[in-house]
Amino acid sequence: MLLMKRLFVATLAAFVLIMASSEAKDMVDTNCLACLCEASTNCNASATCETPVPDNHLCGAFRISRPYWIDAGKPIIKNDSKTREGAFEVCVNDLYCAADTVRKYMINFVEGKMGGNVNPDCNDDGVIDCRDFAFMHRIGGFTCQDPTVVDSEFFKRFMTCWDVVTQAS
Repeated sequence: MLLMKRLFVATLAAFVLIMASSEAKDMVDTNCLACLCEASTNCNASATCETPVPDNHLCGAFRISRPYWIDAGKPIIKNDSKTREGAFEVCVNDLYCAADTVRKYMINFVEGKMGGNVNPDCNDDGVIDCRDFAFMHRIGGFTCQDPTVVDSEFFKRFMTCWDVVTQAS
């Protein structure tokens, strides 16, 4: 029964991610989003908000923080308001809106919209790809050059997923 539930949730998550924002699909593709989601919570669509450490409120299947959501431009679900109390939680606890948030966050860093001297090639391999997005997602776009992220459980889960995805392509 647990396997069937997980399969259903994974299928639902994949469907939602496929339907997500088309403007950034080429930059942050569906496979990348799926692995970021998998690494964050095993893509648990019913994950809610938690505060694992003070001042670090993380929500939804992607474990998105309020500052991350703000840096993404405060995406919202249809007919909501960016300024409404609770708009953040509603968006990032919705798989479609959360995926849109992740894509917009990555675009803002890659396209230099965050100001300052931000290098989106987080692993310094000369290519901006999903591995860089994993660094950004885990530790933020401003500090993504920190090589210690590769030792985190998040990154290990991400790489397991990414290896499977890239070998299947």
